[in-house]
Amino acid sequence: MTATLEKATVNGEERSVHGVKDVTKPGDPGTRTAEVRSIMEHGHAPLIWNPDMNKGTAFTAEERKEKGLEGLLPPIVETIELQAERVMLQLRNDCGTDLARYVLLYQLGTHNRALLYYVLINNLEELAPIVYTPIVGEACQKFDRIYRSAMGMFFDAFAQRGHFRKMLDNWPSHNVQIIVVSDGSRILGLGDLGVNGMGIPLGKIQLYVAGGGFHPEHSLPAIIDSGTNTKDNIEDKFYFGNKKPRLSQEESVAAVEEFCMAVHDKWPNCLVQFEDFETSLAFAILEKMRNRLLCFNDDIQGTGAVVTTGFLNGMKAQGTPLGEAKVVFYGAGSSAVGVASMIARLIELDAKISAEDARKAIFMVDSKGLITTSRGDKLPSHKQQMARRDDTPNMKDLREIIEYVKPHALIGLSGAGPMFKQDAIEELCHHVEKPLVFPLSNPTDKAEITAEHAYEWTHGQAIFASGSPFKPYEYEGNMLVPGQANNVLIFPGVGFGAVMSKAKKVTDEMMLAAARALADFVSPEDIKRGKLYPDIKDLRAVSAVVATKVAEEALSQGLGSMEAPSEGLHKFITDRMWDPRKPSLNLSRTVGL
Repeated sequence: MTATLEKATVNGEERSVHGVKDVTKPGDPGTRTAEVRSIMEHGHAPLIWNPDMNKGTAFTAEERKEKGLEGLLPPIVETIELQAERVMLQLRNDCGTDLARYVLLYQLGTHNRALLYYVLINNLEELAPIVYTPIVGEACQKFDRIYRSAMGMFFDAFAQRGHFRKMLDNWPSHNVQIIVVSDGSRILGLGDLGVNGMGIPLGKIQLYVAGGGFHPEHSLPAIIDSGTNTKDNIEDKFYFGNKKPRLSQEESVAAVEEFCMAVHDKWPNCLVQFEDFETSLAFAILEKMRNRLLCFNDDIQGTGAVVTTGFLNGMKAQGTPLGEAKVVFYGAGSSAVGVASMIARLIELDAKISAEDARKAIFMVDSKGLITTSRGDKLPSHKQQMARRDDTPNMKDLREIIEYVKPHALIGLSGAGPMFKQDAIEELCHHVEKPLVFPLSNPTDKAEITAEHAYEWTHGQAIFASGSPFKPYEYEGNMLVPGQANNVLIFPGVGFGAVMSKAKKVTDEMMLAAARALADFVSPEDIKRGKLYPDIKDLRAVSAVVATKVAEEALSQGLGSMEAPSEGLHKFITDRMWDPRKPSLNLSRTVGL
C-alpha cells in the first residue's frame, strides 16, 4: 500500500495531509508511526509492552529468539485459544463483581489487544454487557478510581484549543477509520460525568472492533474536556478533568468543530461518531457537522434506527399496518426525538403519505406533559419538530394521554426511572391486544418499567424491549424472553458500511436502510413469537448485513466514492472485517517476524 499526499482545508487554510491511507485496506504495518515501527523492528521488552504487537505466551520460540524476547516470557508457547480460555476462567471464577470483570478486560486491552478481541468476539453475548451497558455506567462513575493505563486520547478545550490537529499526530496510526468522541455531558441516564465519561468511547470502540470488524489499530476513543457542572467532580481530588464549570454551548460546539476538522485534515476518510453529548448540544453539533465530514450521532440516529427496527417488527407481530400506527413517547431528549423522527419517516415511506401526516402518528411527552404548540411554554428546537400542531388537548397524566391517544406502542426514553405505572399499562391494554412496551433508558435502574411488571400488568401479552438487558421471566408457565433494543446491533454495521463505501456523509436514508436490514434478519416465525431483534451472539453476521445495505444505499445516493467490487459488496465487506485469526488482517503478522 502506498501513501498519498492530499490537500484539505481547515479554517480557511490549505494543508497537506500526511500519509493518507486507503481505509478499505486496514492492517498495513506502514500505517504505524515511525516511533512504533522502531519498536517492531528492534523488539526486546518494548515489543511486549506494546498492546498492538504483544502476543504474550503465543510468541513462538523462533520469534522470541529473533526479537530478543527470551527470558521475558514464561517458557511455554500457547495458542490464542488457550490464552482466551485462561481469561474466561479468570472472568468467571476470580472476579467477584461485574465491575471487576470490566477492570480485568480493561487491563487486558492495555497489554494484549489481539487477545482482548479474540475473547470478546468469541463471547460477545456474555461480555457485551460488561464492556458496555449496563456495567459501563458504573465504570464511568468510578473511572478515576479504576483507571489503569492510557487508552484513547484526551483533548483539553480550555488549555489546548488551537492545537488539536498537532495533537492527533501523537496517535500511533496514520490510518484511523473510526473515532468515538464524547464530552461526558450526558452519560447514559447518569448525567454530567465529565472526563470520567471516557468509559463510553472506550466501550463503543471495543464493540466497533469486536462486533463490526474495524481494525483495532485504526480505531480511536476520544473525549473532549469542556468542564463539568457536577459538584462531586469539581470537589473530587481524583477527578481527571478540569475542575471548572462547563463551557457555553457556543464554545463547546466550537471545540468539537475544531476537533472534527482536525480529524478530517489528518484522516479525511475517517468516521466520527458523536456519543453522549447533552441534548441541545448534540443536535447543534450534528446540525453543524453532518454535511462537512463523515459523522453521525448514535444517541440520535443510531437509537432511532435500532428502535425503528423493533417498532417495524412489533407492528408485524401485532398485525398493525404502519399507516395506522400511533406511538406515545415518554421523554423528548435527543434519543427520543431521533427515534420519533425515524419512525415518522418509516411511516411516511411505507404508507406513502406526507411527512406532516406521518408525524401525526407521534405523541411526545416530557416532564410538563404532552408536547403541543398550544401548551404555552417555549419549546427548544428539537422538540418543536415533533410537537402537536392540531387540536390535541394539553394533558400531563400518562394514563389520560394513553386513554386519549389509544397507541399501539409506548416508548420510554426519559432517563427518569420506573415511570410507567400499572394504571397506564392497563389502559394501554384496553386499546391493543399486544402492546409494544419499550423502556429504553439506560442503565437498568433508569428503565421506565421492568420486564416483570410489563408482563404481569399486560397478562403476558406485552411485546417488550428494553435498552439494558432484563432476565427471562416466567408468566403462568411460559418463559418470556425480553428483547433488547441495543444500539450495538446497528452502529458497528452502519460505521463499517459507511467507511468501506468511502461515503461522504451518513444520511437518514442510510440509517433507515440499516433498520430495515436489521429487521429482516429476524425470521417471520420468530416475529410471530414476539422476537424483535437478532441475538447478540450473531452480531458479526448482523453487522455484515447491515454494513452491506448501508454501503449499497451510500452508493445509490452517489455518496460513496468506492467502485462497486466485482465479488459483490457483502463478500467485499466480510473479507475486510478484522479478526485476530485472519492472516490478511492479523495483528501478529505485522510484528515483522
